[in-house]
Amino acid sequence: MVKINGECLDIAGKTLTEYLITTSYDCKRIAIERNGDIVPRALYESTVLKDGDSVEVVSFVGGG
Repeated sequence: MVKINGECLDIAGKTLTEYLITTSYDCKRIAIERNGDIVPRALYESTVLKDGDSVEVVSFVGGG
């Protein structure tokens, strides 16, 4: 199980990109932290999620 934003999901073995495809996140407006470390956008496709990982996805919202 992988904990994403506090929710446990059975997605171990998938890459960050594979996970993001199943969501409504705008990939140009997010940052991802995995186990306390920021994951560079260039590594989303090669970063494989593992059992016990803790992931935070943060969306940037514009305003004025």
